[in-house]
Amino acid sequence: MKAGVIGVLALVLGLGAYVFLSGTAEETPQAAPPQGDALAAITLPEALGPNAKIGQRVFQAKCADCHGVDAVGVDGSGPPLVHKIYEPSHHADEAFQRAVQLGVRSHHWRFGDMPAVDGLTRGDVTMIVAYIRELQRENGIF
Repeated sequence: MKAGVIGVLALVLGLGAYVFLSGTAEETPQAAPPQGDALAAITLPEALGPNAKIGQRVFQAKCADCHGVDAVGVDGSGPPLVHKIYEPSHHADEAFQRAVQLGVRSHHWRFGDMPAVDGLTRGDVTMIVAYIRELQRENGIF
């Protein structure tokens, strides 16, 4: 009887610690399944605007290894950017500029810190942001 009570108490304390440390799902998205899998399923726009087309090419060359082709994320590498966390009211365009220039300390996801990305200009990042924003809008993220 005493062992059963201790077991239940340990389970409740463990669950409470897990909930406390993991935060809410909205603030702390779960790091996902096995490495390499896409983390989001998205709808692609029928066509991209001229700036977004440029941004798509730059994104695929410099960002897709970690953030996935079409910004769907890569499990074990980087989060999807077509996600409500990256909506313009939460992560303004300048946040993307700073992330590329300075890197980012891990705060929403459990992928570790993002290093600065060499070889991209502010203009390049502006085009990448145009691409990401078009993907977001197509997927209901405004």
